[in-house]
Amino acid sequence: MYPADLKYTKDHEWVRLGGADARVGITEYAQKQLGDVVYLELPQVGRTLKKGEVFGTIESVKAVSELYSPVDGEVTEVNSALVQRPESVNSDPHGSWMIAVRVRGESGDLLSADQYTTLTK
Repeated sequence: MYPADLKYTKDHEWVRLGGADARVGITEYAQKQLGDVVYLELPQVGRTLKKGEVFGTIESVKAVSELYSPVDGEVTEVNSALVQRPESVNSDPHGSWMIAVRVRGESGDLLSADQYTTLTK
């Protein structure tokens, strides 16, 4: 159910690591808990993030939730197309990245797909 090429957080974000860069989004589990996503607020390019720090908010018809950075790093790109069409998260949460980050430091305590599946049972 959860792509094996992604890593996951206990806060229900996913991260696709690729060398020094990573893309970040929310998991299908998070999307289902939220319901229909209608709005995203994301950080500016250049912002420095600490692992676990709030980097934005996601709003659905049911609730507003904070988004947490799964890694330390600097925001290098924001998915402006997703900001314009946040409902894309509803149909493809694992393909709808929100921010790209230049990773600094270790990302060792992220969960594998199997570990995340166990967490969400």
